[in-house]
Amino acid sequence: MFHPSDLSPGIGFALMLGLGVFMFAVAFTVRSMVKNTHDFVIADRRIGFGFGVGSVIAVWTWSMAVMMSSAQAFSFGTSGLIWFVVPNGLAVMVMVPFALRLRRQMPAGYTIVEFIRERFHNKPATTVMLVAMLLGLLAEIFINLFGVVLVMGVIFGINPTVVLIVTLATVTVYSYFGGLWTSAITATFNTLLITVPAAIVVLYVLQKVGGPELVFQKVDEAGANTLDAFDGSAAAAFGISLALGLLASTMADQTFWQKAWALKPATAGRTFVWAGMWFYPIPIVLGLLGLVGLGFGVTLDDLGDAGPGGIGPYVISHLGLPIVLIALYVLIILNACYSSIDGAFSALSSVVAVDILKRAKPDIAPKSLFRYTKASILVAGVIGGIVVSSGIDYVDLVNTVYFLKAALIIPLGLAIFWKRMTSTAFVTSLVLAIAIGYPVREFVGELPGIITLEAISLVAAVGISLLSNQKFDYDALKRRGEALTAADAPSEIPSAEPDPVR
Repeated sequence: MFHPSDLSPGIGFALMLGLGVFMFAVAFTVRSMVKNTHDFVIADRRIGFGFGVGSVIAVWTWSMAVMMSSAQAFSFGTSGLIWFVVPNGLAVMVMVPFALRLRRQMPAGYTIVEFIRERFHNKPATTVMLVAMLLGLLAEIFINLFGVVLVMGVIFGINPTVVLIVTLATVTVYSYFGGLWTSAITATFNTLLITVPAAIVVLYVLQKVGGPELVFQKVDEAGANTLDAFDGSAAAAFGISLALGLLASTMADQTFWQKAWALKPATAGRTFVWAGMWFYPIPIVLGLLGLVGLGFGVTLDDLGDAGPGGIGPYVISHLGLPIVLIALYVLIILNACYSSIDGAFSALSSVVAVDILKRAKPDIAPKSLFRYTKASILVAGVIGGIVVSSGIDYVDLVNTVYFLKAALIIPLGLAIFWKRMTSTAFVTSLVLAIAIGYPVREFVGELPGIITLEAISLVAAVGISLLSNQKFDYDALKRRGEALTAADAPSEIPSAEPDPVR
């Protein structure tokens, strides 16, 4: 049933560049809205509900959502798909209490690193958070670049280095011009270009292989527990670790905090709820490709170097589908990857502007700040290309990133909600959790590793904080935030503590 399609690499290049030209046209159109660094990194805090929902979905619908869902369904059956999908949408919706609380406490905020700096007034804590944010955003760029390389290699056989150069040049150029405004608007288009085409493509796939009933029959025949939605092997192998990592990837990810502070206050809460709900159909639909591959006998040898992450592109390109459907699937992946890379670039630029440039040189000229902030996108793109060229395994990279991010859940959550949380507890809990939990994961297993990581994080964070008599005054933070909000108006000039990127 599975035979390679004879597809010209020229089609792949046309899809990559064509989508890039469309996004650049959008960026060129909105460039007049970006007059300074404030507009570039926070969109003047004027993103509404529609663009907000679209942009949150798009940055969350990265290559992991559209390709890892297929990979886990292929590897574990229906339990793999469920363990991958359910926590994904919930992680976005769980952002609501965190986003609303910090938006009230720091209405003129820009980055989560900035909050940690104001919360603890401690350089090690701020540095640890800054490093975590930078590495997390770079990892998002790596993962999505890898996604483009994987799909273009499996379907069109294009050289990975060539794909990297074309992708980086394309996304970097249009991201460079518009910052968050470009990211929000292009992301909304991307969301529409992912959801409907995904359903169309997968419906054709199911029809091609004999219908959904036959697919599930074949999946049942492929293994003892492939249709057991509650099979524990998926939970132990990646499910619990991924679920916790996903939670950390929203609440400790600057791409989401940037949206939280850029949204109009009245729409922030419902934006994350709707984005989480609307996200669900995307990985569910595309995950079915993994079940098709599992049921109809695709092996890891067939997938070659792509590994399980290549199952979706493999099925699409080996079923004999019309070329228009294959092109539509490729556009789905490209949309997901482009929008996520774009979102990570935008978030990275906000961290660079607020937490690096303005901290290193508070009196930096506005034009210089704007120029260097935009240049950070170019630097991040180059680093991403180098890492992806190293040949690192896609699935392992995703699982490792989410495991490490899970260490942020408890210390960051306590910093936001618990006045007794101290800077020493914040740093110690994060460092100890990773230093002990990661080796346990590597030498014992994923599930023991994540349990160890979270247990150490909780004990260290709470225990060390209780030994101290320190109590943080959230009201003082709020009062400062209200003062900065008043100063945030273009016609007013802050008198004491200026808005960091004005």
